[in-house]
Amino acid sequence: MANIFRTAQRQLAMALALVGYALFGAAHAADTTSTSSDPNMSYPITITVAGKTLEATLEDNAASRELLERMPFTVPMERLYAREMCHHLGRNALTVERTRADNYEVGDLIYWPPMGSLVILFKQNGERFSRQHLGHISTDVSFFASGADAVDVTFARKE
Repeated sequence: MANIFRTAQRQLAMALALVGYALFGAAHAADTTSTSSDPNMSYPITITVAGKTLEATLEDNAASRELLERMPFTVPMERLYAREMCHHLGRNALTVERTRADNYEVGDLIYWPPMGSLVILFKQNGERFSRQHLGHISTDVSFFASGADAVDVTFARKE
């Protein structure tokens, strides 16, 4: 019974993701140029969770700059799909300049436009999905896999 429930949950999640992509992501997927980003610019930040401080770097794009302007902030994040910690900022919460749908890396910090989600990817499962890349966490993030299902996470500019 539990396996049937999990399968139904996954199918529902995939269906919602596809509907969200059709409604939002596809409109932005073709936009692969940006005149306001500097590939040589980056912004160091810290991410604090359960007493651990993670080092990260945001890349230079509109969404990352908007996130940086909000710092410091603390949000509740929940573990989803055994691969990510997620907080729903809200649809259109950040400006999407350019989405990508290649393989993600463990430690990537992304914004998923269909649900307006701020996401820390802590485990690779081979899935490809459209997302706005924000940056990368250079510190080990594997502890998220065995930690609490929900935690408060603080994002701040690195001093």
